[in-house]
Amino acid sequence: MKFVDSAKIEVQAGDGGNGCMSFRREKYVPKGGPDGGDGGRGGHVYLRASSQMSTLLDFRYRKRYKAQRGAHGQGAKKNGKMGRDVIIPVPCGTVARDAASGRMLADLTEEGQEVLVARGGRGGKGNPHFASATHQAPRYAEPGAKGERFDLDLELKLIADVGLVGFPNAGKSTLIAAMSAAKPKIADYPFTTLVPNLGIVAYRNYRSFVMADIPGIIEGAAEGKGLGIQFLKHIERTKVLAVLVSSDSPDIAAEYGMLLKEMEAFDPRLLEKPRMLLITKMDIAPEEFSAPVIGDDREVLNVSSVTGRGLDTLKDMLWAAIESADGTFIEKPEKGGET
Repeated sequence: MKFVDSAKIEVQAGDGGNGCMSFRREKYVPKGGPDGGDGGRGGHVYLRASSQMSTLLDFRYRKRYKAQRGAHGQGAKKNGKMGRDVIIPVPCGTVARDAASGRMLADLTEEGQEVLVARGGRGGKGNPHFASATHQAPRYAEPGAKGERFDLDLELKLIADVGLVGFPNAGKSTLIAAMSAAKPKIADYPFTTLVPNLGIVAYRNYRSFVMADIPGIIEGAAEGKGLGIQFLKHIERTKVLAVLVSSDSPDIAAEYGMLLKEMEAFDPRLLEKPRMLLITKMDIAPEEFSAPVIGDDREVLNVSSVTGRGLDTLKDMLWAAIESADGTFIEKPEKGGET
């Protein structure tokens, strides 16, 4: 399935039904009073989060959603039926904004969460509402109100516990494949990953967490270079960040600093998340390799997705960080593998 994380749609709530102008007409009641019914309310438009969806692809083919208008009132004080609502399923993690003003209308993060985005028009009142002591036969009924209409910008931000960040060929796809059942495309050239990948990592006692791999970041990604700016939004919801730098990098500390700079330029709040530095591809590192001093007291872990070195320790560290509600720095686990 093609991954699509943005779309624009039009939503139109139903108009309210018109009120009815009618008078009671029965045998032996020559001058019956007004008996027009009220119009029904127009249908609302809702967005509902669904875990059965993982992309906004459907909205590339259907862009207009319109709720039913309310039925008109009838004589004998018969009120019109309300129009049917429209419920639009969207993936969990979808943000909806009014395209004209940019105002956020919905941020749906949980299965079944439902938000009203366009309100149906109120039904018009029938002519009995306008009768008075001095005006007992009003020949007027109220028209139904118009339903709300919006152009919506939909944006999908993946919901994951851990986000993997790194330059192209840092080993993100290989790592998520080694730790989960995800099957991302893996090759020895830049930008193999063109769309985000999610993997569920099994942990002890039947527990698990979700890991997200985004396309590689390059210098200037926050300003639109490469693919990074399109997908940096997918790590905004993550609880923990794992920054990956390959062991064959000419300057690991400088590369790590550049990645932090790009994240900060995109959204400074990303640097407030718990994070760790992973030195990847340790299977090709020379024997005399030593982890660099990165200067911000973050945990540095050496891993190899090929040999499995450090992966059990990594799971322990990630789980501890996920469970920590407020911790900014990640403590070293009491038990673990190589660092």
